[in-house]
Amino acid sequence: MTPIPQIPVSTSRWARDWAEWVRGWWQIIHVGAQILVLALSPSSYRKSQRAVMARNLYMATAPLLPGFTLLSALISLIIIRIVVATTLSYGLSQYALELLIRTLVLELLPLSVALFVAVRYTMPQGKDVRDMRLRGDFETLWRAGGDPARDELLPRVGAGVFAVVLLAAVSCFVALVLTYLNVYGFRTWGFAGYTRSVGQVFSPVVVLIFCLKTIFFSLAVSLIPIVFTPRVDQGDFKGMNAEIKVLARLFAVILLIEVVSLVGNYY
Repeated sequence: MTPIPQIPVSTSRWARDWAEWVRGWWQIIHVGAQILVLALSPSSYRKSQRAVMARNLYMATAPLLPGFTLLSALISLIIIRIVVATTLSYGLSQYALELLIRTLVLELLPLSVALFVAVRYTMPQGKDVRDMRLRGDFETLWRAGGDPARDELLPRVGAGVFAVVLLAAVSCFVALVLTYLNVYGFRTWGFAGYTRSVGQVFSPVVVLIFCLKTIFFSLAVSLIPIVFTPRVDQGDFKGMNAEIKVLARLFAVILLIEVVSLVGNYY
């Protein structure tokens, strides 16, 4: 009998990792589509569901908003002072406003918001969801007539999306106000020129790209940590390896969104 050829260990491991990579993305897309359908369904907003959604919205925004607003204001002040001083020293003060708006509002703050919400809300919520799966809570909920996607996933994902959008709007507004105060102080004579400079930066295409980037950031930050579940049989479901896999996948998507937005804005 001819012996069966052995598949190299490296090849079989590569195939297993590839299958796991495809399975993870399919899980995110499949469950994300289910959550989108549920979000558009009126049955997801019954009285009991509205209470759960409101609680998650509060948990995702109220503890984060004061701290992140203060943190973003401090970071914005530092960057504003550096940019203003540098442009003045090189005689390029006429470019300071546009540089600050593009650097802070269009790039740094949305990215910072996405990472902040991921670390402070959606990553811990995703760990809770994975623990619930491991304990069999989802199966228990199914047997009781509930829907885990509607009752557990939708409120968490919706709260994450709302938190990213709200924090991005607040931090960008604070950055615009601080920029004006650092350049013109509390004098009102520069308001017309400042709004004209802001309007020149925020062309319709830039506004569209900014809004799309914020929305995609919010979806990535909310869906990937909460929906993606590493395989149980890999022995790292409850360990740090599972969290690292979720974080690596999230960072890859955020980086891709940022690169695409940069190409759209500057090329």
